[in-house]
Amino acid sequence: MKGIQRRSFLKTVAGGTACLYGVLRSQGQPSPPACPQGPLGKTGITLSRMGQGTGMRGGNRQSNHTRMGFEQLVKLFRYGYDHGVTFFDLADLYGSHVYFREALRAIPREKVAILTKLWFRYDGNPADLPADFKRRSTDQAVQRFRHEISTDYLDIVLLHCLMTPRWEEEMGPYMEALAQAKEKKQIRAVGVSCHDLGALKTAAKCPWVDVILARINPKGAKMDGPVAEVVPVLQEAKANGKAIIGMKIYGEGTLVNMKEECMRYAQNLGLLDTMTIGAESQEQVRENLDLMARFPATTTS
Repeated sequence: MKGIQRRSFLKTVAGGTACLYGVLRSQGQPSPPACPQGPLGKTGITLSRMGQGTGMRGGNRQSNHTRMGFEQLVKLFRYGYDHGVTFFDLADLYGSHVYFREALRAIPREKVAILTKLWFRYDGNPADLPADFKRRSTDQAVQRFRHEISTDYLDIVLLHCLMTPRWEEEMGPYMEALAQAKEKKQIRAVGVSCHDLGALKTAAKCPWVDVILARINPKGAKMDGPVAEVVPVLQEAKANGKAIIGMKIYGEGTLVNMKEECMRYAQNLGLLDTMTIGAESQEQVRENLDLMARFPATTTS
């Protein structure tokens, strides 16, 4: 019965997508431009210039995206992929792993880059935990992530939401375990997402960090600090060989009235290898792709 239900589910998704394309064609709407592809810094990973986020209003292993339900979210993943979006931003905290697993039934694994994030706070206060426990917890989490997504490897795994400049001291065992998983080819690149300017400054210098997920937009909305203070840190990170993924491009929705300015800024900053945007509808994906085409990216260095 489960196999029959799964096949019925996939047929529904495929049929709904085909129906949407038919409606667009009947209305004379052109297909959105395909998302550009490029390298993620020095990681050896190739991915789309824009990624599909899954964490709008995320927490407690759910988000606006997972609350859509399997059918709608998988259709959103597939719509993005069909228009060149090959980067998918997941997280344990969002509960989005199993949703993307369903998308992988129709999307070739080798054609996409999967990012996920380790919410170490599920373990408790890092200052109170033994190093061996942190290492075991990380290894177990990586194996669980691979199982939940049904993949042999994860392209990018980040320590999620660092909020202190001295995070290296407490995160050492987590970092060691992720580095070992990287040596085993279970992970291709490691890094951090930051929600604090001091934490971001540490990440810019840390040799362990391959990738930084950084909040950036022209108004400083939902960022780690003022634009004038954040940009020099990202410049330092880039000079130190880090790949940079932009997030909060529209200030977590607070800057939706100025999307053109936000996209132009992100594309012209010359620091972002890619960006993740939590589009919640196919119309939003289309709009973002149109904006990206209107404001081509300045080459990162």
